[in-house]
Order: sequence, then C-alpha cells, then structure tokens
Amino acid sequence: MTISMYESLIPTSIHNLQNLSAILSKAVTYAETKKINEEVLLNARLFPDMLPLVRQVQIACDSAKAGAARLAEIEVPSHPDEEKSFSELKTRIQKTVDFLNTIKPEQINGKEEFKVTYTQRNKESNFIGLPYLLNYTLPNIYFHIITAYAILRHNGVEIGKKDYLGNK
Repeated sequence: MTISMYESLIPTSIHNLQNLSAILSKAVTYAETKKINEEVLLNARLFPDMLPLVRQVQIACDSAKAGAARLAEIEVPSHPDEEKSFSELKTRIQKTVDFLNTIKPEQINGKEEFKVTYTQRNKESNFIGLPYLLNYTLPNIYFHIITAYAILRHNGVEIGKKDYLGNK
C-alpha cells in the first residue's frame, strides 16, 4: 500500500488540530474549576524565550493551511493573529479545518517534485514538494501542537498522551 501526499497532510492535520481543540476545551474547564483567568494560560510559556500558548496554536494552524495551500498551488488563507480567548483559538482551529476540507487529493498528490517557493519574514524559502511536506510542514505542525500541549500540561491541565493522540 502506498500513502499519498494528500493522506499524509490533510487527514492527519485535521485529526491533530481537532485533538488540539479538544485539549483547549480541557484547558477551559481547568481554568474555570481552578478559578484561573484564561489569559494566564494563553500567555504561558515553557521558557521565557519561547512563544506563548496562543502563538503556538496560531502557528500550528498557519503551518497546516500554508502547507496545504502551497502544495495545492492556491492562495494561503490569511487569519489575523488576534485571538484572546480559548473560544477564539478554537474558532481559528475550526476555520483551518474547514479550509483543509476544501482541498482535494488531486490538488496535492503527484507534487513530490513540485518546487515550493515562498517569502516569509523577508526571506525566500525554496523546497521540493515531498521534502517540504515531510521535513518541514508536518514537523512544524507537530512541534507547535505538542508545545501547546506541553505548556498546558506544565500548568496543571490534566491531559495525557491519549489526549494528544486522540481517538483514531
């Protein structure tokens, strides 16, 4: 059996982002139960030079939608980084999932040798399709989701590996 670029990116990104949304729901319950202002958790970091939880979620979403859009050769949807609550972060995740659900297999499959070029922070990046997917996009999505998980776990939210992996 062969796994496609589409199957590697779209369903796995949706699954992991939905797991992240469920983890954020547990963080809301935790904050309410412990009487913690959710802003405290949203701005929490693992280390002072790392980005806070809110940015980890935003970047996980951005990585998924940008990876899919670039491989599908369509415009990357823009979502301003204005979330200030768990509810708003969950909405951003859902917008990302909704976008990913519009991508069809034929838009991504067969792009193993496709040249991916984009500019980010005034720096041009160049990749080839399959390495872009496997060595950049997927690891970036996973990194930011697991960092969000770790921030919440570090701050006492009762989550575990099953929450990260989800039900599938």
